[in-house]
Amino acid sequence: MGCTDMPGYNLPQCLPCDPSGPQRSVHGGCYSKLGLPLIENSSIVEQPLDLWTLTEQYKSAALRIIHNARYSTRGQPYFLYIALAHMHVPLAPPLSPDAPITTTHTDEVYAASLRELDSLVGAVKVASDDTDKDNTLIWFTGDNGPWEQKCQYAGSVGPFEGKWQTSKGGGSAKRTTWEGGHRVPTVAYWPGRIPANTTSSALLSGMDIFPTLLSLAGLTPPSDRRYDGIDATNILLHHEQTGREFLFHPNSGAAGRYGDLQTVRTGKHKAFYITGAAEACGGGTGRQQLHDPPLIFDLERDVAEETPLQAESPEYQAVAERIARKREELLWDIATDKSVSTADYSTEKSAAPCCDPRQAVCRCRTLG
Repeated sequence: MGCTDMPGYNLPQCLPCDPSGPQRSVHGGCYSKLGLPLIENSSIVEQPLDLWTLTEQYKSAALRIIHNARYSTRGQPYFLYIALAHMHVPLAPPLSPDAPITTTHTDEVYAASLRELDSLVGAVKVASDDTDKDNTLIWFTGDNGPWEQKCQYAGSVGPFEGKWQTSKGGGSAKRTTWEGGHRVPTVAYWPGRIPANTTSSALLSGMDIFPTLLSLAGLTPPSDRRYDGIDATNILLHHEQTGREFLFHPNSGAAGRYGDLQTVRTGKHKAFYITGAAEACGGGTGRQQLHDPPLIFDLERDVAEETPLQAESPEYQAVAERIARKREELLWDIATDKSVSTADYSTEKSAAPCCDPRQAVCRCRTLG
C-alpha cells in the first residue's frame, strides 16, 4: 500500500509516486512517503514495485523454490509460506492498468482478482503435485473478512452478516469480531493422507498452523515458552471433530482498545462483551457498547448473528457461566505472564529500504 507508479484499484484511489513533489501521506490508506519495495531475502528486486506484475513475481519465486527442492540431490524437504496481497486493496488484476477507474469494468475488478488468485494457487498445486504429491501438504487459508469501507473492492461476508450490529449502524467484517470479520475458509490438501471431499466442523485458529506443522515434521517446539496454538494433526488426518473448546477474539480496532478481550466462542455459542462497528461502505459506523451480561448468539441457528439468546433462558445461563469462568482464567494468565515482549514500532529513516537514500521516492531494479 505504499507508493507505486501505477496504483491499483482502491477507494479512494491512490496517487502515483511523485518524486518531484512534496511527499505526504493521504487519507484512506494511501502512502506516498516512500516507493514500495519488493524484497527477496536481503535484496531489493525493484522499487517501487509494479503491482501489475506482482502475481507473476509471486508465482516465479514459488515455483523456483519447489523445483529447486525437487531437483536437489538429497531430495531436500522444504517449507514454502506464500503471504499473498490478494484479496486486499489495492487490487491489480489482469485488466488494463491504463483504463480509468470510472469505467464500467469496476464491478469486475474483484472477480478478476479472485480469478488471478485461483490461477496462482493452481500453478503452485500443479508444481507441488509434479514434485512429490504424496508427501506434500498444501494448507490454504485467509486472515480476516472483507474491508467493507472499500465497497466494490471489498468482497462479501456471505451469510455472516452480523445483523445485530448492522441494524445499529456500521460494518460487521474486517476489524470486528463478528463472524464476517473472523471466520475464514480453510482448505487442506494431502493426497493419500487427507480424504478428498471431507469437511470438519472443528473450531480452529490460524495460531494452530505452527504447532500442527511442527508435529507433522516430528519436531518438538522449545520448552522455554508457551504457545497459543494446538496440534490439529488428528483433525486433518484422522477425522477428529474436536478442536478448541474456547476461542478468544481480541478487539482489532472497531471498538474498545486494541487487544481487549472482546468476544469468546465455545462450540456453537459466541459471547460479546463489547460491540461496535467498523466503517461500512458509505462511511457509517456504529457506537461502542459494553455488555454485562454479554450478548450470546447460537451460531447454528443464527449464523447471521441477529438475535441473541434471552438472558433468562437456561441455555444462556449455562453458557454464560462456562464462558465467564474461562475468560477470567485467561485474563489472569495474561496478567501474570512474565515472558511478554514489547514491540518497538519507532522508525529510523536510515533503515528504510531504499536504493538511493537521497531520494524521497527511491528507485532501483535488480536485473537477472
